[in-house]
Amino acid sequence: MQFHLVMNLERFSPDTDMVEVLEHLTAMVELADRAGFEIVWAAEHHALEMTIAPGPFQLLAHFAAHTQRIRLGTAVVVAPYWHPIKLAGEAALLDLVSGGRLEFGIGRGAYQREFDRLAGGMDQKLGVPMVFEMIPLLKALWQGDVAHEGKYWHFPTATSCPKPLQRPHPPFWVAARDPGTYDAAIKEGCDIMSWGLTRPFSEVEKYKAQFETALAANPGLPRPRFMTMRHTGIYEDPGELDVFVQAIVRQGRQFENLFRNLAPVVCGFPEEPDPALLTNQAAYEPSALKENLLLGTPDEAIAKLKRYEALGVDAFCYMGSYGLPIPQQRRSLELFVSEVMPAFAEPSKAAA
Repeated sequence: MQFHLVMNLERFSPDTDMVEVLEHLTAMVELADRAGFEIVWAAEHHALEMTIAPGPFQLLAHFAAHTQRIRLGTAVVVAPYWHPIKLAGEAALLDLVSGGRLEFGIGRGAYQREFDRLAGGMDQKLGVPMVFEMIPLLKALWQGDVAHEGKYWHFPTATSCPKPLQRPHPPFWVAARDPGTYDAAIKEGCDIMSWGLTRPFSEVEKYKAQFETALAANPGLPRPRFMTMRHTGIYEDPGELDVFVQAIVRQGRQFENLFRNLAPVVCGFPEEPDPALLTNQAAYEPSALKENLLLGTPDEAIAKLKRYEALGVDAFCYMGSYGLPIPQQRRSLELFVSEVMPAFAEPSKAAA
């Protein structure tokens, strides 16, 4: 089982220094690079301080300049916000400047609030067919000239300039939750990203079952990779759990606000919604979070991760930034690297 990292530039107060935030994130990615993480992912979000990610390719280029080997993924570029020609060119440029390290993740988008501002108020669910019109277009643009008359985009003959270093193209990943998306992604030869939010392990099992069902329905196609992401927090003193729980609860309330437009966002900072409007608070009980997420001591984390390994998860994605204070973010990743990852090393590497 491989390990991936997703961390964001984030602020929960206007008093937080953005330079300090960038320096911290860069140091975390450098640590992940040295430790052998396979991929670091950068999101795309707009006008939100809790996930400052207006330009995933810019941030990944920054990571490329500070790392040697870790691959650089978009998780995810939001198809409805892009024109295919522009997206093909920007992605290929990142692949070029990084020496061929791009992992290209694409999805429909998360927050209706962003669609109200960037996509004319369209229903975010309509982003799914846009994803699957975009994917073959990008492949074609990376090969040569193509003209397109589709449902969502129309343009005369054009090509991507530059072309990606990886041929025929960088690996594709699709963020998937419903069975139809799994099936379409596998037909296009895409790897799968999944996120069980704060739900029980059974949610991951459901996504893995959908993955296997889609594979069985498409015999003869190459087997893609299956990745799942979880909030992660490793600590030595069990008394530290409250710090991690409080951060996840606060971010979870903001997530539900943005997903359902429950409360204002002031200067990029989402306000806490009326508790009466929240629908899934049982999932944020401390005991549920401790059970469902990768929270715990190194030994507890290893035991939990063994379940993911046994399920056949190809890559576990360590989600490390959710409003957690910087000292805990740093120490958690250090413990994960030194105490948890060695339990999953390949035998030859472990012996070395």
